Amino acid sequence: MDKTDECCSSHLIDGDGNFNVEGIANFMKEVKLAECGLAYAVVAIMGPQSSGKSTLLNHLFGTNFREMDAFKGRSQTTKGIWLARCVGIEPCTLVMDLEGTDGRERGEDDTAFEKQSALFALAVSDIVLINMWCHDIGREQAANKPLLKTVFQVMMRLFSPRKTTLMFVIRDKTRTPLENLEPVLREDIQKIWDSVPKPSAHKHTPLCEFFDVQVVALPSFEEKEEQFKEQVAGLRKRFVHSIAPGGLAGDRRGVVPASGFMFSAQQIWKVIKENKDLDLPAHKVMVATVRCEEIANAKFSSFIANEEWRELEETVQSQPVPKFGKKLSSIIDACLSEYDGEATYFDESVSSTKRKQLEEKLLQLVQPAYQFMLGHIRAGTLSRFKEAFDSALNGGKGFAAAARDCTEYYMSQFDNASADADIDQGNWDASKVRDKLRRDIDAHVATVRATKLSELTATYEQKKLNDMLSGPVEALLENASDETWPSIRKLLLRETETAVDGFSRALSGFEIDDATRDKMILSLKDYSRGVVEAKAREESGRALIRMKDRFSTLFSQDADSMPRVWSGKEDIRAITKTARSASLKLLSVMAVIRLDDNSDAIERTLSLALVDSRSGASSTTTRSLDPLASSNWDQVEPSKTLLTPVQCKSLWRQFKNETEYTVSQAIAAQEASRRNNNWMPPPWAIVALLVLGFNEFMTLLRNPLWLAVIFVVFLLVKALWVQLDISGEFQHGVLPGVLSLSTKFLPTVMNLLKKLAEEGNATSVPQQQQQRRPQTATTNDRLSSSASSEVTENGTKLSSPLHQE
Repeated sequence: MDKTDECCSSHLIDGDGNFNVEGIANFMKEVKLAECGLAYAVVAIMGPQSSGKSTLLNHLFGTNFREMDAFKGRSQTTKGIWLARCVGIEPCTLVMDLEGTDGRERGEDDTAFEKQSALFALAVSDIVLINMWCHDIGREQAANKPLLKTVFQVMMRLFSPRKTTLMFVIRDKTRTPLENLEPVLREDIQKIWDSVPKPSAHKHTPLCEFFDVQVVALPSFEEKEEQFKEQVAGLRKRFVHSIAPGGLAGDRRGVVPASGFMFSAQQIWKVIKENKDLDLPAHKVMVATVRCEEIANAKFSSFIANEEWRELEETVQSQPVPKFGKKLSSIIDACLSEYDGEATYFDESVSSTKRKQLEEKLLQLVQPAYQFMLGHIRAGTLSRFKEAFDSALNGGKGFAAAARDCTEYYMSQFDNASADADIDQGNWDASKVRDKLRRDIDAHVATVRATKLSELTATYEQKKLNDMLSGPVEALLENASDETWPSIRKLLLRETETAVDGFSRALSGFEIDDATRDKMILSLKDYSRGVVEAKAREESGRALIRMKDRFSTLFSQDADSMPRVWSGKEDIRAITKTARSASLKLLSVMAVIRLDDNSDAIERTLSLALVDSRSGASSTTTRSLDPLASSNWDQVEPSKTLLTPVQCKSLWRQFKNETEYTVSQAIAAQEASRRNNNWMPPPWAIVALLVLGFNEFMTLLRNPLWLAVIFVVFLLVKALWVQLDISGEFQHGVLPGVLSLSTKFLPTVMNLLKKLAEEGNATSVPQQQQQRRPQTATTNDRLSSSASSEVTENGTKLSSPLHQE
């Protein structure tokens, strides 16, 4: 490969002092300088104009700097500063070709750029070649002395921690041996160093503290080209592995990483142009800060554009991602590793700070995804907890035990899942999400506990106490008696104890505290009492109906529960009093609630005021004091009152009004019965019959046949009387009786005649049978007599078959 193809060069700073940013950026990409890290060296060459600097560099490093054409005369060839990469030298070595000093183009007084370029070369380079003529050694007004003064003066403006190698290249060496030339040169260098003004801190600092001075000599290129090339090739070997310890660029303190070379050079040139002191350690930190910031920003942008991260971020927003923490940690670690690979050669404190900042930015970027993941874990854990908790409860496990076991298990599941979601680079705490999950679980448990306790309470209240108390209490109050409330109290006590016992066993699974448990049991007892009281109040609202039903039952039915027939023998007054007393008993039972077994005089008060008021009243004063003219009962709390005395009086009045019709109907029916059953005529009618019917009576005595006819007619009429039930028909009135008999008379007569005919036929048949029996007997006698005669006539000749046998 040609040198031109291998070498790459660029204009670093032009003749006007402008830094070529774009050109150097392209140069760095072309030579891949950023990949070198700290494994690179920078060589600069200074010297008088037209002293063969570019020629030396081209032969020494294989560069392609422009050389002076001797046939055109001596003139300025290099303007500004050029930069090229050495060919075939490891590690990567950059060469800067500086504009020659003491050139007529800039004039005698224009030394500003000369000093600036010298300072730039010393600040950037590891090795500085000073090209000088051999015949200038030992001369007071030699061309190299202003150059050396410039170098040493600008060195005072550098606060550099490292030692720069100054290699003096003696050109066109004469016959004088180098061993003789070098001491003279070193002496001149020392004199120049001593004459340069120094800061107080470096007044007595020797030259060797700042520079490693080396001297080489080369023959004339034009006269001894082959020998020149041969010695240059030997010198070239000294630049191979120059950064190794003991090499020409062995002092690596303060070296800027290759990726920051362009920025560092640009900033150094900017400071130099502003004529400021150049603090290389501070500059190194500044370069490291800027470059590490750029690297961090680039890696951050690269992370944002990372397809794996974008897919992970998009997925985790809608669903949990398996191995989330491991995947995200791997992506972040890869990003940080790339940063470390590029920033490792910069100042350690700066690179570490920027790395930490990059890591914080990355963590801040991914934290929402982490929170999404924790949210999915929390939601999934809570959902699974609810299912497991419900299954445990449905399986018959105790509530408290199920809640405790499920909570412990699924909290540990959350801890494991959140640990898998943790990012290695982030010291994040999932305790807030964990606490929220615990609050959600506790809230769900509390809700289910409240629901279960409510259902349990409702079961014992509605389905058990209601069912077990409502019906029996209603039946007991319906059949009110002296034992009604004692029976209700026994029923309440028995059913309440049964319910409390079962309720207590059911509550044991909830492991609630004693105070709450006692409170719930007391509430259940109060509810059972409330059921009885509510049923009693409900039944008290139907007191009038119950009283009328009881009165109707006792008044209309006898002791055998058979309907009464008012025949005239019953004592309606006594029956009415008994029925009303029973109804009054029912009213007294329903007047108040008697669940505390406290005695009262309500029944006696009602009896005296409503039933026995007339018979027991003996004085006007007693009658004027109405015991029912009150809204409260004596010795009875108003809360236990079902019917006030005034209400009882009103109900009794209404009861009497509605039952008086029944009593009056019974009395009317009894009187009608008496009238229907009395068929004897009045005495005067009997006397009139005897007087007026004397002739007819005598006629009957004279003709007894009429008595037989009358007797037969009497029998017929009696039979019709019984068949038609005339007395029963007329119990409901004359007109209904006549109408009923008119419809029944003819069928009854026909039926009676039919029965008489059947009876007559039944009597004639036996008589005919009796007449046939004597005829049959006569015939038999005749046969037997003839047979016997035949036997007698024959004697012993004929015998009966039996006898023969």
